[in-house]
Amino acid sequence: MKINDIVPEIILKDQNNRDYSVNEALKKGPVILYFYPKDNTPGCTKEACGFRDAMASFIGKNVQVIGISGDSPKSHANFASNYSLPFTLLSDRGNKTRKMFNVPKSFLGLIPGRVTYIIDQQNVIRGIVSSQVNALKHVEESLAIVNGL
Repeated sequence: MKINDIVPEIILKDQNNRDYSVNEALKKGPVILYFYPKDNTPGCTKEACGFRDAMASFIGKNVQVIGISGDSPKSHANFASNYSLPFTLLSDRGNKTRKMFNVPKSFLGLIPGRVTYIIDQQNVIRGIVSSQVNALKHVEESLAIVNGL
């Protein structure tokens, strides 16, 4: 997926093990959809907490934050609880959604990539942030892109 692409229907299990439709969420406002490697790892925790700490800015723009990794709903529930994450985490078992978005692997192809997509209410990708090592870059650049919508 690239800028100006339309996001197809995405339904995955959330941290409460319920079906969650990203496209339904988009009806309420723009979405920051961020793919991250794994719950409870240093970089992923830093990124998630960065989004958590910036939530007031995102809510002020009517933007929802949604994280996606290959971890189970139970792992997501623990991760969200441990760090008081106020947003949805989706379980992409088998990495089908990650593959659909062509999120690249990093570190010799062993670690799932870290890429964020900023999607407007018309299901169109308006921005992409990609950085495996600078997790907070995703929060900062997402906010800048949202401010430009």
